[in-house]
Formats: sequence, C-alpha cells, structure tokens
Amino acid sequence: MRAPIGNFDQATPAPDCLDELTGPVADAVRDWRGGVPADRIVYVETDPQWADTAVFVEHYGRELLEQSANCVVVAGRRGGETRLAACVVPSTTRVDVNGVVRRQLDARKASFAPMDVATGETGMEYGGITPIGLPEGWPILVDQAVVDLPYVLVGSGRRRGKLLVPGKAFAGLPGAVVLDGLGV
Repeated sequence: MRAPIGNFDQATPAPDCLDELTGPVADAVRDWRGGVPADRIVYVETDPQWADTAVFVEHYGRELLEQSANCVVVAGRRGGETRLAACVVPSTTRVDVNGVVRRQLDARKASFAPMDVATGETGMEYGGITPIGLPEGWPILVDQAVVDLPYVLVGSGRRRGKLLVPGKAFAGLPGAVVLDGLGV
C-alpha cells in the first residue's frame, strides 16, 4: 500500500504488522476501539540513521515537517504525589509545560519526565514514544492542531518505524483531552 503522507518504501496497516510494534502499542492496536478504524493506522519502516528531524524530512518528504507530532511524557507534582501524562503537539512547537500542562494536571510543578521513567513506565523506546498504548489511566493531552490534521506522523513505540495516524483518532484515545495552545 502507499503511505497517505510522506515517501516511504513500505506502508502497512498497523493491525497487519503487530510484530513490528512494541508490546503496549501492539496490544492497543489489537484491542482498538476508537472511532477511526484500526486499519487506517499505518506503520512505516524508517531508518534510525535519518532520525534527526532535518535529515528525516529531507529523506522521507518535506511536507512531513508540518504533518508530524511529538509525544512526550511529563510529570506533574503536587505535594508528595507525582502524576504522569503524555502530551502530543505538532513537531514544529514545544509543549507548554509550565502553563497549559501544569494547570491541566492541577500540579504545583510540571516538567518533562526523566528518560528512564518515560521508557520504564511506557514500555517504549526513547525517541519513539507514541500516545497509542500508554498505561491505563494516563491523561493524554493533545493539541487541537494535531487533531485537525488528516494524517499525522508519530512514533511507533520504537526508534525504527513510525505510525501514520488520522488526526481525529488522537481525540478518541482513552484519557485524551484536546486542548488549544498546548504546543507553543
């Protein structure tokens, strides 16, 4: 099949290549209940040597810069309690951690989660974290601009490979909260 965005050698509906995904992501695709059919989520193989954004878009398609999202894990703290969440923003922006995220999590302080916490809690590789397959109960904060895109390039749970996901599918993820201005 041809990828809906970008110039990839091979594109496969995610339900047809569960072995290429990390356990939590494969489980989420297998048990998909979103309003968008799971077979509209497409897996594309990518080479980690082209992981740097500038090199990636040069190799796989310049239009991907405006059609990509980053998923980062944040930690909100209040008192002695820490609450983890994921934030999904356009790749051309950065997460408003100290404003929108802190208020949304009702935290006194918010920051990016340490790498070992992010990978340990998600079961995904650093640099490949995706909002599909995150731990149950986590809030997934999604910028409205991501939801508005026809397709979005996002991590697949591993450094090798990406998912192409219809933007509106992010709004239907368990725990999703769509926010304006999450990415600044």
